[in-house]
Amino acid sequence: MTENLVLGKKIAEGKTKIVYESTNANEVILEFKDDITAGDGLKHDVIPGKGYLNCAISAKLFEVLESAGVPTHFIKYIPPNYLIVRKVTMLPVEIVCRNIAAGHLLQRFPVKAGDPLNPPLVEFFLKDDELHDPMLNDMHMAYLKLANRDECDEIRKITLQVNDALKEFFASKGIILVDFKIEVGRDGSGRFLVSDEINGDSCRLWAETEKGKIFDKDVYRKGGSLEEVKNVYVTLYKKLIGQEPKY
Repeated sequence: MTENLVLGKKIAEGKTKIVYESTNANEVILEFKDDITAGDGLKHDVIPGKGYLNCAISAKLFEVLESAGVPTHFIKYIPPNYLIVRKVTMLPVEIVCRNIAAGHLLQRFPVKAGDPLNPPLVEFFLKDDELHDPMLNDMHMAYLKLANRDECDEIRKITLQVNDALKEFFASKGIILVDFKIEVGRDGSGRFLVSDEINGDSCRLWAETEKGKIFDKDVYRKGGSLEEVKNVYVTLYKKLIGQEPKY
């Protein structure tokens, strides 16, 4: 294995990643799988090479956030499919930040597709496929003992910092950051760190000059072929990393 990486006991496995213990008790290792899902996991396929592409893109975007002073769990990228990250206690919450009206927002609010959202809209959703990830407000977060009011404000602050850093970076690559989803975890001192992953699975990305061209999982959600979906991820990799993928 690259750089003599030693995988410890498997801690957890989700739809697209496996979490392993590390030889360092304060760290864990994430392995990115080639799986792709949509619709709360009801749609599922495997795209060879996707795990590598998403892992490398996540590493790059975590580096962007770290450079901008955003606290993250990222430590190191181990090609092809591994991230070494700080051990955190994950919050079972998806935090969504929206710059432009798209996706499920169109079904829930009186907005039109493509409407700019100024200021950006930050929303919380409970991670629960059976309940279809219900939306949470601060009182729900407190009732479920996930975070108190002040902590909710802190999470929103971090999310907007992520938004500022990613918008600037994507703009430099000719890409519009429509919206994105992040997750956070608490480290040993209780500090919130941006965790999990950030890539074409968790961002909605539009081409700045080619109307209708997208660089994210919406191609899969809308029924594109697996070859089309992979090409989208390869294109995003090349735009963000600046080189051809090395399979």
